[in-house]
This record gives sequence, structure tokens and C-alpha cells, in this order.
Amino acid sequence: MGVEEAAPRDSLKITVLAGGTSAERDISLKSGENVARALESRGHQVTVVDPAETDPATADWSGIDCVFLALHGPGGEDGRIQELLEQAGVPFTGCSSVVSRLAFSKSATKERLAQHHVPTPAYVLIHESDDASAIAQKAKQLGFPLVVKPDCQGSSFGVTIVESEDQLPAALSECFHYDQYGLLESAVSGSEFTLGLLDSTPLPLIEIATEREFFDFAAKYTDEETDYRFEFAHSTNVVQAIATAGAAAAKALETTGLVRVDLRVDRYGQPWVLELNTIPGFTDHSLIPKAAEHAGIGFASLCDQSVRLAIGTAANSRTTT
Repeated sequence: MGVEEAAPRDSLKITVLAGGTSAERDISLKSGENVARALESRGHQVTVVDPAETDPATADWSGIDCVFLALHGPGGEDGRIQELLEQAGVPFTGCSSVVSRLAFSKSATKERLAQHHVPTPAYVLIHESDDASAIAQKAKQLGFPLVVKPDCQGSSFGVTIVESEDQLPAALSECFHYDQYGLLESAVSGSEFTLGLLDSTPLPLIEIATEREFFDFAAKYTDEETDYRFEFAHSTNVVQAIATAGAAAAKALETTGLVRVDLRVDRYGQPWVLELNTIPGFTDHSLIPKAAEHAGIGFASLCDQSVRLAIGTAANSRTTT
């Protein structure tokens, strides 16, 4: 990932939080490394802290201008670290603790989307203690194919597309390995898109093409055959509908900073919002940096803008409370 020349702006003292103990630790470390290098190229004083090695609850946050959150998964996107930083009075990138907690739960997100009339696939919330036959009955009522996924997890861990009832037990075992709650969700057959937003400003839409069954962990981070498209076969009206649905989803959850909305478009051109990611990846394969670059925003500039937005948001919050 390329790094830009330092910009003639004031130097800030920034802590990048990356690593942690979630299943996404390795991706988080790569994100944090890229972010730190980019921010240093802009003339900032950057320290990388791994919560798996240094407890953020006992860290000294005095003198820190901003914390850049590159933590993925539980402990990073679920509102806990955000709440700690809010209590410490330290500006941080991304969403508030309340919004982070909401967005990290796929079921809670879908309920909020439904309240705001944002299209999202039908689903049923399940628990690992539920009777297997009862889950199977719910699956039948929802209809196959369907998607089984953990309620709170990222990077497609624990996600399985289920074509028939006999595939359900293995999918449930995979799902409950990551979370005690899961979702049965109607599968949307069609194109996959993602929309990044920097606060309320949308970045270019990306269509994701993969030979895999879906955009899974390998397709996201290791498969060099995954294709990212900025020109689409869909009509202008459909493309506009996708962008509108993505922006409406972010607005419904009241997100701030850099977020990513994942969608699918069915054969009728109807977009469906799958989920929102409040701390998108910053690796060489990550989607938000690709979209920003297509818009003429270099990676270092993107990171710098995220920090300055976070500081501005924190300042506005202090003046309104």
C-alpha cells in the first residue's frame, strides 16, 4: 500500500490500537501497521498499542490527540473500547460506543434498518440452546437457500450458505463456534456491492466478483482472483438505488467516521443491506482504501482525514453537552 509525502499540517500525537484477541487479530495487526505508516508519513507522532499486550483500561491517555481504532471483531467493534475512550475523554476514530454496539449485532442492525424502511433480508434470531428441530422448522419457514451467520462477528467467520436442510447441522456448529447467538437469513442471489462512507460523504461503489460461493475470508484477504469493479452492468437507476440504500443504512444507525455498508442486489435490481462495518479493514486487500483511491484520495490522506474528523466530532460533542 503506497504512502504519500508528508503534508504541511500540524503534527498530532496519535495512538493506533490494533491486534487484540479476536479471531481477526492478524488482519487487525496488518491494518494497524498500514495506518501507522501512513500517519507517520503525514508528520504525526504515532504509537501502535496492542490491547492483547497493554490493557487500554490502565493506559495513560494524557497528551494523546486521537486514537485510531484498527481493532476488528469483539473487543474492537462492539462498543467496549469506544466506551472506555469516551470515559477517558479521548477522541477516537469511528462510531460512538452506542452505535458501535448496535452495528456489531447483525440482528439489532436489521431491526433498526427495518424501522427506517431500509431493505434488508428476512431473518430469524437463534441461540445455541435452541432445540435443533425447532431451528430446522424455522429454517423451513424462512426457505432455502439461506445464510447461517453469527450475530456478532466479522470477516465472514462462521458464515455458511445452506442449500438444504441436511446442511444445517454443520452450518449451525460453525456459527455457534463464534457466538452463542446466530441468524438464519434469506439468501439473496445476485451481485455483491459495498459502499464506503466518510461521515455522510459516500465513496465510489464497489462491485465484488469472486469465484467462491460468497465473499468469504479467503476472498477478502488472500484470493488474488477476487475482482473489484467500479464499472457495472446494472442500469444507472439500479446503481443509484444501491448507493441510496447504503447511505440510508448509515443514516439509520447514525454512524460517524469511516464505515462500510455491505449489500446484495437481486435479479430484479433490488438492493438489500446485509450489514454495516464500523471499523473497516485497512489492509492491502481492504475495500475502503480501494474506493478512496478511486476517488483520488490517497491512503495517507484517508487516515489523516479520519483522525481530523474524529477530533472535530469530539469537540462538537463537548460543546453540545
